[in-house]
Amino acid sequence: MLQNKFLFNQSSVSLEIIGLPDYSNNENKDYISIISQWKLIIIDKPVIEGNLDHLKSIMKAFYSYSVSLLNDENAIYKSNLIDIIPENFYTHTLLLKSSKPEVKPLIIRIGNSVLSDIINCFDQLGSSNNVKNIYQKEFTSLKNKNYLNLLDKKNISNFLLPPLISLFSIFVVSTAFIYVYEGIDNNDNRSLLKTKNKLISIQSTDKLL
Repeated sequence: MLQNKFLFNQSSVSLEIIGLPDYSNNENKDYISIISQWKLIIIDKPVIEGNLDHLKSIMKAFYSYSVSLLNDENAIYKSNLIDIIPENFYTHTLLLKSSKPEVKPLIIRIGNSVLSDIINCFDQLGSSNNVKNIYQKEFTSLKNKNYLNLLDKKNISNFLLPPLISLFSIFVVSTAFIYVYEGIDNNDNRSLLKTKNKLISIQSTDKLL
């Protein structure tokens, strides 16, 4: 039986969902209600994949971790399947664990931009009308906390302050440069004027002689 496939993309990340509609409920043949396979593809990183329970666990982990980051909480998420730990302000370490004891955990390091792209792909999945029975209420709750927190004054200032400081610094440096340039230019003009006056004075003296 031919399976349906949907791809959700955001910059460096793609989320691929493969599965079938629920024919017992007379669903549209283009829908997916029974997910047989999924892949989280990050550029230059190993592919993350698994069954439906794995996908739900991965989504919960990323949503919970991102909320902790925005709330300035201790942003460490640990579960039987995945750990997400901040390495520093810009880098996050994913520890993916297998249920098979002979398979070693997979370690992946991602930056803030990739973390944001992953969340965006999950959001696209949740907004899709073609994939059913995946976006649980807990994800919606976490997502709402995530976005509402972005409106917090502290977070707005954290996002806006660095660019404003940079712009102010550029303005100060540019203004100082223009002032110095004009000062040099004015000094040169005064010097040229003095030289010109001296020449006129010498020429006048020559005529008198």
